[in-house]
Amino acid sequence: MKNLMMAGVGLMALAGTAVADPLEGLWQTEADEGAFAHVQIGPCGANFCGTIERTFKDGAEYASPNQGKTLVIDMAPEGEGKYKGQVWRPSNDKVYLGKIDLNGDSMRLSGCVAGGLLCSKQTWSRVE
Repeated sequence: MKNLMMAGVGLMALAGTAVADPLEGLWQTEADEGAFAHVQIGPCGANFCGTIERTFKDGAEYASPNQGKTLVIDMAPEGEGKYKGQVWRPSNDKVYLGKIDLNGDSMRLSGCVAGGLLCSKQTWSRVE
């Protein structure tokens, strides 16, 4: 009886544990002209945001003025690994409609204009 009660207490403790969304973590952007970044994605309100943590150029880490800025903005889960929100593009300082299609440790991120008719895409890979 004592073992059964301990097992019940253990199950109740597990039930109260929050489960992380598979989008959460550290992601590496696709290289663009030899530069890429590590972006930390985590909760921001009910949705998800991603902040530039580290930047690299030609394989070496460097201090970019974009470090600490939010690149993935207010991505809302839509189910089956799909998210919608906004994406900031540092090269032209514009914000676009954003979509994420998550597949394990790989994500397809797109930034779109004209209601989603014209999109630019990148594939990111999970670092952590």
